[in-house]
Amino acid sequence: MMEVILRDVGNVLTRTTGFLKTVTSHSLQPYRGCTFGNSLCGVGCYVRHNPYVTRGRSWGSFLEVRENAAASYQRHWRRERNWARRRLGQFGVFLSSSTEPFLPQEFRYRVTGSVLEAMLEQPPDLLVLQTHSHRVTEYEDLYLELSQRCRLRVHISIETDLDTVPGLPRHASSVDRRFDAACRLKRLGLFTVITVSPLLPIRDPESFFRRIGEAADRVVIDHFIEGDGTADGSRTLKTALPRAMKQIEEKSIGLDYRDRMVQVAQKFLPGRVGVSIDGFAGRYLTSGRPMVEHG
Repeated sequence: MMEVILRDVGNVLTRTTGFLKTVTSHSLQPYRGCTFGNSLCGVGCYVRHNPYVTRGRSWGSFLEVRENAAASYQRHWRRERNWARRRLGQFGVFLSSSTEPFLPQEFRYRVTGSVLEAMLEQPPDLLVLQTHSHRVTEYEDLYLELSQRCRLRVHISIETDLDTVPGLPRHASSVDRRFDAACRLKRLGLFTVITVSPLLPIRDPESFFRRIGEAADRVVIDHFIEGDGTADGSRTLKTALPRAMKQIEEKSIGLDYRDRMVQVAQKFLPGRVGVSIDGFAGRYLTSGRPMVEHG
């Protein structure tokens, strides 16, 4: 049973640490908890291991709706922007790292939408929207306005070309619908990134990355090793995800598999492939030098 709680948040802008520190200065969570927690993406989600967020509750069983998120952003915007610019050179927001911004409940409570509207008046320097949902397209008009006020990257996670992964729950949003969403946003002229995160076994890598090359401006490939907040992927190794991956492709649970997928991706997206944290930060592999940064 899903528990939904309406709650205010003090400061919705969190100064980033750890994995995100080189990506943006801040993260912003419109919700605490995630109703996608019992879907495939929830199995490998690193947040399920965070006792500060879960507070003894099982991941996918609760959702705290931060009703005042937009007002909190507006109240703290100037102070946090000034701090970020002084310390880091820019005020960047990652929306979001610990929940899905476009949950089905979003279209009842509209917390993410209200935050995006607040950003039209008080924009960050950089906004990274990270989603597992095709419903990201429902705010496309806001993105078009925001892209005139700040640097905007929309990240859509598509971790495999498999519609189902034996032994794991269903996708919260189908592979095809997420590809369609990426294509739509790219056609609108929005900078669109497909994040293959966490990398799951891919049935037909050449077709998959060819399709990504058509649907997005960039791709990021991120394995659970190095990508779940531990160097060796020990958090994820405790879940059902590696077992299911191994049943499909034994080598997929190692970084050699990631590196092989990177090589395939470079055939179809030369100079447009990011790996792990560098990719999330907008740095992409090139033949002439290690990385090039987007905007």
